[in-house]
Amino acid sequence: MNHIFNISAILLSAIERYQYYRARDGFAARVAQRYFILKHLIFTIITGSDISPFAKIGKRLFLPHPNGVIIHKDAVIGDDCIIMQQVTVGQLAVGNVPKLGNGVYIGAGAKVLGPISIGDRARIGANSVVLSDIPAGKTAVGIPAKVVNS
Repeated sequence: MNHIFNISAILLSAIERYQYYRARDGFAARVAQRYFILKHLIFTIITGSDISPFAKIGKRLFLPHPNGVIIHKDAVIGDDCIIMQQVTVGQLAVGNVPKLGNGVYIGAGAKVLGPISIGDRARIGANSVVLSDIPAGKTAVGIPAKVVNS
């Protein structure tokens, strides 16, 4: 069997474990929190990403190339999403942040900004700038991103 050293899995695991122990009380939980936040910091530096340990990240988020990925602390990401390199999921100057549904794909270099919702199984093209809601199952491309016929 071929085992691959998956640095993004280690980073996401550190975030998941930190969130788990953050919800617990006691001395052991505080020690574990510090360990996993340190692990998160180390792998954040290695990957050049900035994924907040406070973001609500669903199960099986896949970051094939985690370099330069930025996820705001208030972002909500559904299950089974794929986020490519250099993607930003964050807020505009002031306001809320995006909510991604399940199975969302975000292409390399895309920016998803503001208080918007991305529907389940939506696709966002590389280098797109998404500033408005994208319905479920639709594809958005361009600057600013517009839904195209799929």
